Amino acid sequence: MEEKAITSDNSCRKSNHPEHIKKDLTNRLNRIEGQIRGIKGMVDKDVYCDDIITQLSATQSALNSVARVLLQGHLKGCVVDRLAEGDDEVLDELLVTIQKLMKK
Repeated sequence: MEEKAITSDNSCRKSNHPEHIKKDLTNRLNRIEGQIRGIKGMVDKDVYCDDIITQLSATQSALNSVARVLLQGHLKGCVVDRLAEGDDEVLDELLVTIQKLMKK
């Protein structure tokens, strides 16, 4: 599962995660998907609001964990590589990415 990002000039960039990282991310996302389905079921069954909020909090924590793994890989891989190539624009891109994560 390689990630693609479409930039404003419509060029595609790919990440290059090792297989064990991709497997870990996929497993985490599959668990999150199951959590979301469980929360939907709780809403359908009129489960007590506080219990649903607790599950939402756990799901958000799991999403944040996925974001941390991706950010770490991005910093150690993509950002380092682009800086080594002399592409300082990656720093501005990184700041925007961090701002997006901090909005949560």
